[in-house]
Amino acid sequence: MCFLKIKHLAPEHLPSAVELDRLCFGGLWAIEGYRRELDSPNSDLLGLWTWETEDCESGQNRAGTGTPPLQIRAGTGAPPLQIRPMLIGVGCLWAILEEAHIIMLAIHPSFQRQGLGQTLLWALLKSACDRQLERATLEVRDSNLAAVSLYKKFGFKEAGRRKRYYEDTGEDALVMWRSGLEKPEFQEYLAVEERQMRDRLHEKNWHLAIDDFEL
Repeated sequence: MCFLKIKHLAPEHLPSAVELDRLCFGGLWAIEGYRRELDSPNSDLLGLWTWETEDCESGQNRAGTGTPPLQIRAGTGAPPLQIRPMLIGVGCLWAILEEAHIIMLAIHPSFQRQGLGQTLLWALLKSACDRQLERATLEVRDSNLAAVSLYKKFGFKEAGRRKRYYEDTGEDALVMWRSGLEKPEFQEYLAVEERQMRDRLHEKNWHLAIDDFEL
């Protein structure tokens, strides 16, 4: 099977987080930046891991390129081969007064377009609810239509624009907000989304170990 698990990052995960940062952002944060988030009581730094056993389809089919295929040991009588978990996603939020500021959401390039960004965003919003925060905000590149669409799916609305926010391209950032996190209706929405999320991932041969997700 192909497994997914969400949990808080720990110090031993930081080198993997920095490597993922380099792949997704070109090196936005060094290891010291991630360590500061771990040490802050106002930050939630979450990781998304995957691992496989031999009855899962090969790594090349699962993740595109860059992930070695599984060794198949059929007929040997040996237990399923388990590959060491790989960090494929990182999300971070700051809790500021009643607001969750989502400052990072990254999925490994080889694992994008499989609904995993949606899974990590769900976890961040669950984290915000568990902290009893009332609203969420984030910035996103104007040209990142897939991300904008994802945020709108979770009820975010455009609240403004930061001109030339991204130094690498001079691109504008859209400022997006989502209020009402403390309301029962939003809690119900997250519960429904979790069930639908599991179904969508199952169709793609993912098993999400969400029951172990504790904040």
